[in-house]
Amino acid sequence: MQCKWTQSYVVFLLALSLPSASYGSHSLWLLSTYIKGETQFPKFSSTTTLDDITVGYYDSKTYFPRGNTTNEDDVMNSDYIKGISGYMYNSFLRRAALLNQNDSLDVYQTLVVCELLDSDKPGKMIIADAARGSTTDELRYINNTFTYTVTVNIKQELIKPDLEEFKQDLIPNIFYPVCITTLKNYLKKRRDQINRKKKPNITLTQKSNSGGSRVSCLATGFYPRHINLTLFRDGQPVSDHEITGGDLLPNGDGTYQMRKSLEISADKHKYSCSATHLSLDNKLIIELEDEPSRRHIEAAVAVGVLMLVICVICVIVAVIRIRRSRGNNVI
Repeated sequence: MQCKWTQSYVVFLLALSLPSASYGSHSLWLLSTYIKGETQFPKFSSTTTLDDITVGYYDSKTYFPRGNTTNEDDVMNSDYIKGISGYMYNSFLRRAALLNQNDSLDVYQTLVVCELLDSDKPGKMIIADAARGSTTDELRYINNTFTYTVTVNIKQELIKPDLEEFKQDLIPNIFYPVCITTLKNYLKKRRDQINRKKKPNITLTQKSNSGGSRVSCLATGFYPRHINLTLFRDGQPVSDHEITGGDLLPNGDGTYQMRKSLEISADKHKYSCSATHLSLDNKLIIELEDEPSRRHIEAAVAVGVLMLVICVICVIVAVIRIRRSRGNNVI
C-alpha cells in the first residue's frame, strides 16, 4: 500500500509538468522528489527532461544519462544536476519541517523549468513546489520580474528568508544562468533528437450513435508535439465549446496523437479537418463526404457485388449443363 501511495504522488508533478513551451522554443525540466519514510524508492531523486525527452536521472548518488549521450554529455551536465539537486534536498528538509506533517510516509517535490525562446533568447523560469500530491507554492521569474503564489497555509514569516534568498541571489545569479547554459549544451548534443520531424497521419470519420452521429478527426504519429488541428463545418471553424477531446497524448514510439470530435444530428453540412505541423510544407486538409453520397456509393458497391455473384452462379450452372450434355452424348 505504501509503495502504491508513493508512486501516485511521485508522478503528480510529472503529469503537471508536460512540456508547454511555446511553438519553436525549448525547455529544460528538473523534477526532484524527496520521500519521507521507508519505501522501495530512493529517498531523493531527480529526473531531467529536455522538452519531452528524458536526458538524465540522479538517484542522490549517481547521475545516469538517458538516450543518445556521450561521455562529454555526462560530465558536462552531471555537475549541474548534482549541485542543484543537493540544494533541493536541503530545501526539502526545511519544507517538511515547515509543513509539520506527522505521517510516517510523505512525498515532497520541486519542479525547476527554464525556457529558451525560438530567437535563442532566455525566456521564463518556474520553480513549483508540491507536498502530498498538491502544489504548495510557485515562483515565476520572467524578464527580471518575480511572481510568487502560495496555495497552502504556510506562514509568510517562515518562508520569507528562503524567498528573499531566491530573489536576491539564487535565481538571477545561479539557477537561471546555469539552467539556460545547461539547456543550450543539451540542445547541441541532442539536436538530432529534438529536431526530428514526423508527419501526422490524419483520418476523418463519421460514426452513428444513439443521438445522431459523431465526426472525429484523428492526427497520430507526429513529432514534434506542436500541432494545430481544426474541424470545419461548411468551410467555417467549429466553435471550441462544441468540440470534445483535443488532448495531446503520447504514442509508444515517442510520437504523439490528438483527436477532436463533434456530435452532429441528421443534417446536410459538409465537414473537413485541417492540420498544420512543422513536418508539413502546407496545411493538410481532409474532407468528409456527405452522408447521402456515402450511402449511394455503398448501395452501388452492394449492387455490383450482387451482380458479380449472379454472374458467377450463371457460369457455374452453364458449365454443369455442358458437362451433363457431353456425358449423355457419349452414352
